Amino acid sequence: MNGTANDTAAKLERFRELMKQIKQYEEILATIYWDMRTGAPRKGIELRSEAYGTLSAESFRIATSPEMGELLAALSQPEVLGTLGPIDRKLVEETSKDYERNRKLPPELYREYVVLTSQAESAWESAKENNDFPGFAPYLEKIIEFNRKFIELWGVKGTPYDTLLDIYEPGMTTTKLDRLFGELRARLVPLAEKIAAQGDKPDTGFLKGTFDIAAQKKLSQFVLNQMGFDFEAGRLDESAHPFASGLNPGDVRITTKYYANDLISALFSTIHEGGHALYEQNIAPELAGTPLCTGTSMGIHESQSRLWENMVGRSLSFWKRYFPDLQKHFPGQFEHIDAEQFYRGINVVEPSLIRIEADELTYNLHIMIRYEIEKMIFNEGLTAKELPEVWNAKYKEALGVVPGSDAEGVLQDVHWSGGSFGYFPSYSLGNMYAAQILNAAKKLKPDLEDRIAAGELAPLKDWLTEGVYRHGKMKEPSEIIQEITGEALNSQYLCDYLETKYNDVYRLK
Repeated sequence: MNGTANDTAAKLERFRELMKQIKQYEEILATIYWDMRTGAPRKGIELRSEAYGTLSAESFRIATSPEMGELLAALSQPEVLGTLGPIDRKLVEETSKDYERNRKLPPELYREYVVLTSQAESAWESAKENNDFPGFAPYLEKIIEFNRKFIELWGVKGTPYDTLLDIYEPGMTTTKLDRLFGELRARLVPLAEKIAAQGDKPDTGFLKGTFDIAAQKKLSQFVLNQMGFDFEAGRLDESAHPFASGLNPGDVRITTKYYANDLISALFSTIHEGGHALYEQNIAPELAGTPLCTGTSMGIHESQSRLWENMVGRSLSFWKRYFPDLQKHFPGQFEHIDAEQFYRGINVVEPSLIRIEADELTYNLHIMIRYEIEKMIFNEGLTAKELPEVWNAKYKEALGVVPGSDAEGVLQDVHWSGGSFGYFPSYSLGNMYAAQILNAAKKLKPDLEDRIAAGELAPLKDWLTEGVYRHGKMKEPSEIIQEITGEALNSQYLCDYLETKYNDVYRLK
């Protein structure tokens, strides 16, 4: 028996060593990625992408090696798994899932894909700047073909697109999403129609003008501080498309994009990415250095960015406290309005072209469009060159607007250039999770809005840390939402929240 125990201990120690190596590669790769997206010279991107691919391939080789397979097989035996501590047990379970999926991919094929997507993201930046979809289309076509190959190798789950969905939100399917999106449409479309017909439209004139970039940067840093973002464990930079990168809890980097003629875009992008960052900075220290030191799913991760961006950042309670600070950062530009006028103005409902600038009500329609297009790509064979026409038609149908260029249409998001097909639904799932979580928070903390109005954001952050952040990937999304709210994901909380909010904003009877 002692020999068996010693053998298990040795295997566990070697397994931990390999997982630590993989995590260290991931941290180096995340640093390289951050550098490429925040100002690395474009002429160096091609060679940097090859280096990125080589390091990714080495990490992949370790993760899919025969030695890893042997260790997982030994540690996954029921009589062994049951003796492991909670962290080691979960680590073996999660790694086994990844191993079974990734070992089906030839290493060289994986390396080619990583190099391609790395180069494609830079190509996307240039294509968006120059409104050049034809120049980007070859990259996108190759990325789509790679994903189709991956799906074949992995094995189809339900439909080809379900296979991709499961990567970002374990257990999610098109059947479930069709139902959830149908429930949202049934209540939110009539609300939008009621607003258009009866609503007292807020004034937004004060949002037009020129807003000093340096002042915007200071405001973004100030708001992040108020949220509890630790600048000694993170930083704020600029990139073509805002993103968050958690290298480890002590190094979480976020970016935003500043526009001189648009104060709102950078401010709320910063708060959004700040929500992601709070999650990554507050994962339990004992999970650091393991693949469990990340969010449990993209839906839960997006719930935190959407909660902080919209349900806190666009709330009247928030602006009762922080509107005077906004006025100080932009002297003379907001002196003729008050906090309530500002709150109503930043929550105006208006069909728009750009997803990240959409209001909370129509935002989900932007996600549904992308979801429908991705289903068409992988379940119906839609090609890259057909995307602009399909995109424009769906925007006209769903929102009544048509992009004037591909830059504000099919090229507006970075996700497809990185191969993130199946990711977009996470945003709407995040909205649903967020509304349900916030509802639970208000039940437990009836004075929550008063605390926010007093600038006391720490109680909410601490509660979310306890219920969501600290667990990292130790708990499944379904466990998180069940434990916090007492029930499974329910779309009606988001509908209730939006109806209450917009009845107030538009003074509907």
